[in-house]
Amino acid sequence: MRKVPFINGEFYHIYNRGVDKRDIFGDAEDVRRFLQSMKEFNVIEPIGSIFRNTLKKNKLRGSTSQSPQPPEKLVNFVCYCLNPNHYHFILEQVADRGIEKFMQRLGTGYTMYFNEKNKRSGALFQGKFKSVHIKKNSQLLHVSAYVNLNYRVHQLRGRTSQLVKSSWGEYVGEEKTDFCTKDMILGQFDNTEEYKKFAEESLMGTLERRKGEKTAEAVFME
Repeated sequence: MRKVPFINGEFYHIYNRGVDKRDIFGDAEDVRRFLQSMKEFNVIEPIGSIFRNTLKKNKLRGSTSQSPQPPEKLVNFVCYCLNPNHYHFILEQVADRGIEKFMQRLGTGYTMYFNEKNKRSGALFQGKFKSVHIKKNSQLLHVSAYVNLNYRVHQLRGRTSQLVKSSWGEYVGEEKTDFCTKDMILGQFDNTEEYKKFAEESLMGTLERRKGEKTAEAVFME
């Protein structure tokens, strides 16, 4: 049983890495597939597989002129960052056992895709995903900065920098998408520039305070 219970309406920092610290994204197609999985597996009614879900959606589009109602979600994504060998999410649970169900589907579905593509077998992720309950608003703001800018913590360069995807661009207006539920973060600032300044200062402060002690990774992964 997990030490951290998942409660509807509460926020959690969720993270995991590849088994033996191996890469979980080998190319841009893997990143795209993981993002697609984050969207399609986040529904109350199981979809089976992404392939079956695509066939179902195509059939529905061809049979009616009305737009189908969006399915109910298991979780709300607040922030995310995908790095070559690990990921970070901030999730709000919005359905009973939502985080548990979503993460099980995401992990299983992506592992099956990755193993088939790379002709391998066995676990891809390092055990069960880890979770930290975010109990205070101030903690939520600082963890959002850490997650949104996590790729800067690792100072990724060259090819590895191309295997990174973060919600930072969505938060600061560089990407016109609405995947994340951002109101509880951005609503506390006058504008995106104010949040950008806060996030960058928060991240730098965290890294500076932890030099020679625990790494920032350890602080937010406890």
